[in-house]
Amino acid sequence: MRIAIAGSTGLVGRHVVREALAAGHDVLELSRQNGVDLTSPDGLPGRLEGVDAVVDVTQSPTLDETESTQFFTTVAGNLGDAAREAGVTRSVTLSIIGIDHVPDYGYYVAKLAQERTAIERGPAARILRAAQFLEFPGQMLDWNRDGDKVVIPELKTQPVAISEIARLLVRLADDRVPEAMVELAGPESGELTDFVRRVAEARGVEVEVIGVRASEGMADGVCLPGQNAIIAGPGFTDWLATQA
Repeated sequence: MRIAIAGSTGLVGRHVVREALAAGHDVLELSRQNGVDLTSPDGLPGRLEGVDAVVDVTQSPTLDETESTQFFTTVAGNLGDAAREAGVTRSVTLSIIGIDHVPDYGYYVAKLAQERTAIERGPAARILRAAQFLEFPGQMLDWNRDGDKVVIPELKTQPVAISEIARLLVRLADDRVPEAMVELAGPESGELTDFVRRVAEARGVEVEVIGVRASEGMADGVCLPGQNAIIAGPGFTDWLATQA
């Protein structure tokens, strides 16, 4: 089958391209680097002619609630409308576990708006809500470090390998997983602040990790997977041991 991947050159998108090709699918890449502006509907239905499924792993250029909501809903709407016009039979969107329980965190509000737009306008829409990436604690260390201190939002998480996210997105796209809403996480849960400390220790970086309560829900576990979630890939401890 032919799968269009929106955001194909991003961190997740590159993995999805590899997984789709490995599964024997034809891939259409949709990204700015491929000359496609997904915030504009112009020419998009024509690009999707002959496509069977669209996978949306686009990333907002900002965490601001208003701007990211505008980006996500515009892209989801353009993709959904173009897919229906082109006769695409299935659409898949990557999202985040727990976003419907965190109304005070702007980026999650934006992702929830993306989900709703994808469901309303995309053909046979399916949503994959994933836990944070295994790489996320390291990213948070890099992004938030200020000298010998790093301030991290309090978050209970169960991080998952990006490769597992990509694999499940392709399975949703080619109908090997029929559910309309799926959760995915790795096997090891914990506090984000602890994961960040362990990354710093593994890197030989001496920093004080300070947790701040950015959201009641995130701190209290709403971003952990539910009972019916798919658990796959290595846990954080095993993964970190391979990163030296």
